[in-house]
Amino acid sequence: MARLGLSTVAAIFAQAVTSVTATGSEQCSSLTACGISFGEAVSIVNTTSIPASGLNISGTVNTIPFCRVFAEVSYANNHSVGFEVWLPEGTDYNGRFLADIGNGGMAGIVDEAALMLNVNKGFAVAGGDSGHLASENNDGEGSPGVYIPYLHDKDEVSAWIHNSIALFTPPARKVIEYVYGSAPTYSYYLGCSTGGAQGFSLAQFHPELFDGIVAGCPGNWYSHLALSFLWNTIPSTSLGFLPQETLDYIKSAVVSACDEQDGVLDGLIEDPLSCKFDIASLSCAVNESVQCLTTEQLASALHIYGGPHDSRDNSSLYPGFSFGSESEWMYQEDMLADAFTIPILQNLVFDNLTYNASTFNWGSDVDVLDARAGTLIDAINPNLSNFSTRGGKMIVTQGWTDPFNAATWPIQHREQMAAATQGDIDDWFELYMIPGKFPPINKIHPRA
Repeated sequence: MARLGLSTVAAIFAQAVTSVTATGSEQCSSLTACGISFGEAVSIVNTTSIPASGLNISGTVNTIPFCRVFAEVSYANNHSVGFEVWLPEGTDYNGRFLADIGNGGMAGIVDEAALMLNVNKGFAVAGGDSGHLASENNDGEGSPGVYIPYLHDKDEVSAWIHNSIALFTPPARKVIEYVYGSAPTYSYYLGCSTGGAQGFSLAQFHPELFDGIVAGCPGNWYSHLALSFLWNTIPSTSLGFLPQETLDYIKSAVVSACDEQDGVLDGLIEDPLSCKFDIASLSCAVNESVQCLTTEQLASALHIYGGPHDSRDNSSLYPGFSFGSESEWMYQEDMLADAFTIPILQNLVFDNLTYNASTFNWGSDVDVLDARAGTLIDAINPNLSNFSTRGGKMIVTQGWTDPFNAATWPIQHREQMAAATQGDIDDWFELYMIPGKFPPINKIHPRA
């Protein structure tokens, strides 16, 4: 695998390579010809030559012509990963491969919008459906009491986060090599949320595949991320529920107290860990303003700041949310457990669609979750030396006000990684914490 500096990975969208072999409609159609093999388990389903401005995905049109390849790679018991490879024609190709965006949530579809964005930058891009179809799994939406087929199949669950990118990457690279006459100069992976978890899975389980990995807001401790969703719904079932106007009130008070700590009054808290705001100052017991927090609401806020804990020894199961993120908590109180945690508990962990999540034991049931789900969906090994010693570089980004993932988890995980390797990991790993509202990952990194 080619070696590259970390600054090179950070600038993966900034440099173009133009000395490449041209492609065209004839070469595109030849991919389906008899006798051409891209792997024993791989089948090319269809190819289409797309002229410039010939395809509109979510309002974005391709600015360059490209060859669109639809393919499948089979795995396990008659399962398959559906994937697409988009190949810029002629000198529009920059010589690099980008496995693009990975998947969000429960996945089950190819993210065509992400492919469009980056094929326009000259990358040969590929994306997959994670090894199952949303159309066969409640349209990719989890809900209490709903049967989600892939969560009952260990092979499909393992493919979802751990293996699906690795399954389609080798054949995608073979397609690229066939079309252009040579392998890509560098191979990158880019993903956010579940896609960020897939990025850590690649570094842990498939370290040989990519030169650079960008993992945004990574849910790589997915089982315990799901626990945090359940933990944060507890206030919503009591008098401690925090409506949006109350969340905005808390956020405003926190920002007013800590905004200027970085010397700039801009409505942002650059480092929430340095904010020493006393949430109790907003309690109705000490605050006679029109708006204040009841005793129950104060307890709820402290509950969400604190994060889930093991009932046996009060050890932390996942970080809580940081100061300045309060206005984003409605997802935590009102939606995420129903969409993710309860479906995982009912389908994957307990195999019981009538399982009542309010009975979850925050001690013994954590062990059950770890055994039945964690082994299949988590990627938290702090020692990624198999990736780094091959020359791999990794960038992780996390927004302080991410409504899904507690922002300090990537910080904690980085500390674990540094401790595990007993050395400085800065030469191959960087973590960027983003103040304020976190933008989509494609808006963070430099563009070509």
